[in-house]
Amino acid sequence: MTNFPILSNEEKKELIDLANEAADRAREAILPYFRQNIDVSNKNEQAFDPVTDADKAAENAIRKVISLSRPHDGIWGEENGENASSTGFRWVIDPIDGTRSFISGTPTWGVLISLEQIGSGPILGIIDQPYIKERFIGGFGTSEVRGPLGVRSLKASETQALSESKLFTTFPEIGTEKEKIGFDAVAREVKLVRYGLDCYAYALVASGQVDLVIETSLNAYDIQAPIGVIQAAGGIVTSWSGKPAHLGGQVLAAANQKLHQQALNILNPYSDD
Repeated sequence: MTNFPILSNEEKKELIDLANEAADRAREAILPYFRQNIDVSNKNEQAFDPVTDADKAAENAIRKVISLSRPHDGIWGEENGENASSTGFRWVIDPIDGTRSFISGTPTWGVLISLEQIGSGPILGIIDQPYIKERFIGGFGTSEVRGPLGVRSLKASETQALSESKLFTTFPEIGTEKEKIGFDAVAREVKLVRYGLDCYAYALVASGQVDLVIETSLNAYDIQAPIGVIQAAGGIVTSWSGKPAHLGGQVLAAANQKLHQQALNILNPYSDD
């Protein structure tokens, strides 16, 4: 196991500042493309998995900022793969989470930037929505959202019962047939089910607006930043069997431990762990 250095408060602040600078540069790279007539390529022959010049420009911008300041940290991004780490720290990034939303013109996609202690999961996460200039930050004692309403603390909901909870997932046709059965079993117990939003749904868990997000087939770069933000706000994110979820797969995000356990009891039989 890697022996990670103990970070001073000054070092933690520097890492938060670096993550924010990377998010700023990603905003600048992306916004000229948003709601414009841009080329869209498909990365997957079996299904529609779009990528645009905005995705590529944003990841390049993020990588440049991080590499200049911390050249020995690893970087793992959706578009350009992984650079090895010699420090035990790795930045896990998704330049545009929700490219389908991006090319549709909806402001529910986001930039995901996280810092991971390799093998232990994220210790810092940012979910940034450039168009509405809203940024959710979690880690190192910070849990806040910066946006049109100013700077506010993040705190996950205290909803205790599934019957009073609000549940999100991105696609109505979630996962495999077995996974869809599991999701529907939870959905029947909640107060409200909504679809869409991609990473923005996780930001709403951290802000206390949404109680649960259930998804499948995620990659590490889809979930690490949301984990950092939600955990800092008092929420919990695991797999459907209750194991760590920082490498992706089946994910359950909940506002609090009690609500998480109720959903987990339903989902566990449908887990692939």
